[in-house]
Amino acid sequence: MEIARVLMVAPVGSVETAMPWYERLLGRPADVRPMPSLADWHLTASGWLHVFEDAERAGSALLNLEVPDLDAALAELKQRGLYTDQVQTGGIRTRFAALHDPDGNRITLLENPVA
Repeated sequence: MEIARVLMVAPVGSVETAMPWYERLLGRPADVRPMPSLADWHLTASGWLHVFEDAERAGSALLNLEVPDLDAALAELKQRGLYTDQVQTGGIRTRFAALHDPDGNRITLLENPVA
């Protein structure tokens, strides 16, 4: 089976409420709004994030984003008003820190997830 694209979905109670938080997280507005209940960020050529209005499932997502430099990413997010000081280590070289959107979806930033 060939996979063309990986789509992550963050279910939220209200897309309009969640969008400003995700804009701060990602440093830019959504790339496209294909419908009123959906905002898409094209993070890589084959990896997209859907912020999708689904009150029943809001807060249930676990999203992992690999970053090349965790400290730099956290410093950038702090400048945008998002902050966590809960940096953890796993394995030999992996470092990670989690943030939560207003609905409770967990977004984990990972540095060196594959050694």
